[in-house]
Amino acid sequence: MENLSLHDAGSQPPSGGPSGPPPVPQLPPQMFTTAAQLLDLTDKKLVIALRDGRKLIGVLRSWDQFGNLVLQDTIERLFVQQLYADIERGLFLVRGENVLLLGEIDLDKDDDVPEPFERAPVEKVFALKKAEDQERSKADKKKHKKLAALGFESEHAGEAIL
Repeated sequence: MENLSLHDAGSQPPSGGPSGPPPVPQLPPQMFTTAAQLLDLTDKKLVIALRDGRKLIGVLRSWDQFGNLVLQDTIERLFVQQLYADIERGLFLVRGENVLLLGEIDLDKDDDVPEPFERAPVEKVFALKKAEDQERSKADKKKHKKLAALGFESEHAGEAIL
């Protein structure tokens, strides 16, 4: 990692002369390693992948030091097989610890759908997604049962989930 200082921000060296007080030094954007990096993304359209697998698309309106996000005009995009559907969610608050990945959407390519995907009715995609999740759940149960037979403890096996 590079070593940066207040003088790397492009500010002029303090003059301290009769023309007035020296300029206030500004931090370069590379020095922000916390939620302050979201400053550049405020009022821009973002796609956010959450830890539970959901994908949200919305305009970032506000955020705090914990990475909690307020999204406006939010849609949830469901993907299953070669289909996708959008569900309007409106104003959405996302807790920072649930954000897995976020990125800015190129507005020039916003309406372009990736090649293999086709838009479908929400009901159809939701039904397919629910069936896919049930199959995954069955497969996970089988896997956990086999691992338990080998002496491995599955996730959440020794703790109470409230």
